[in-house]
Amino acid sequence: MSGPVPTASELLGDLQISFWIPTVALTAALAIKLPSILRLWRDPLLRAVGGLLLFACAVFVFAAPGTIAWTNRVTGVPNISAPWVYSLITALCASWLLMIIAWRNGLANRTAATRRATRWVVFVYAGVVIALWVLFAFADVPVERLRDLDTYYATTPFMREQILLYLVAHLVASTVTARLIWNWIRTDGLDAWLRWGLRFLGIGYTTNLLFGASKLTAVVARWTGHDLDWLSTYLAPAAACVAASLVAVGFIIPHAGQYLHERWRIRLRHRRLRPLAVLLRSVTGGREPFTLRGTPELRLIRRETFIRDALLQVSRHLDEELRTRSHAAARSLGCPPGRAEALAAAVMILDAVDARQRSPQADTGASGPDTAYLLREIQAVSLVLRQPDDIEAVRARAAAPAESASA
Repeated sequence: MSGPVPTASELLGDLQISFWIPTVALTAALAIKLPSILRLWRDPLLRAVGGLLLFACAVFVFAAPGTIAWTNRVTGVPNISAPWVYSLITALCASWLLMIIAWRNGLANRTAATRRATRWVVFVYAGVVIALWVLFAFADVPVERLRDLDTYYATTPFMREQILLYLVAHLVASTVTARLIWNWIRTDGLDAWLRWGLRFLGIGYTTNLLFGASKLTAVVARWTGHDLDWLSTYLAPAAACVAASLVAVGFIIPHAGQYLHERWRIRLRHRRLRPLAVLLRSVTGGREPFTLRGTPELRLIRRETFIRDALLQVSRHLDEELRTRSHAAARSLGCPPGRAEALAAAVMILDAVDARQRSPQADTGASGPDTAYLLREIQAVSLVLRQPDDIEAVRARAAAPAESASA
């Protein structure tokens, strides 16, 4: 048993919502990039990216059926949204090509050829925008169409040329951008997050080709007396929404990924230093300073400072000879050099902490060996403190006679 058939207003509402999804994603990408754009405004790549995201947001805002109806009503001109939205799409296509030019050459390679290519893109696509408005002025489009204007007026003089012009401009820009981005994905030496961002951009611009191809196929079908309007009315808007969302994700991933990776690295280092910090609490008689609202970077700095100060307090009790024997013992147990160094340092620090607890008054006026090398190994030392059995094995072998330690 089939359910109720959705009304035209319900379908229009669903389409309106689908247009706002990529708008939110693109706005988020623009918000993430905006600080860099404002700070480095002279960088042509950042300017192109900013223009791209701004025009993309504008396209989806003004291409939504509700906004189209509002624009037509406010201006009092039926279907005036058509040249306006087509102009925004054309400007968006130009920003794609400008981004490609800036990305390919970079700030350091602003040659005459680069500047000439930039001028060509600006002049050609500005000419397209002017032609769109001139053609609309000559076209006769009295019936308002919110969703199927391209196919409804596909055979109308001047409107026919207007629709063909913006679709060709869109297909050319999409093809060039998609091709170059897929070429860059195969470039060696790219950061992993940047490579993933380029993958999403490549898929997004390839999906953009589906938008233009669907529209153009439906329009050509009208010219030949066939009806493939569903390609333009349903498939093309869906492809545009998916493409815009993928492009937004492609711009977000490198920034968000690097930011989250850095936050994770800081938190991981903070957690890995905990065993050493807990061990040294007995030296200072308390915990490291803690602030509930402190940033991860601040908490890490405070923990490292706490460990550094505590190591200075036990420096007089550090036994370098014990460290040397422990290193030899760890190597004899089959530990690799880095782990052997960490185990030897852990044994020496544990022994120093025990010695200070037995005679804390012996610290006054005394200086110990330099602990700078230990500060470079505190994370490795803290990690091996999680394996007390390995430490005890090294300690036992180091305490044995020299001949058994080197056997």
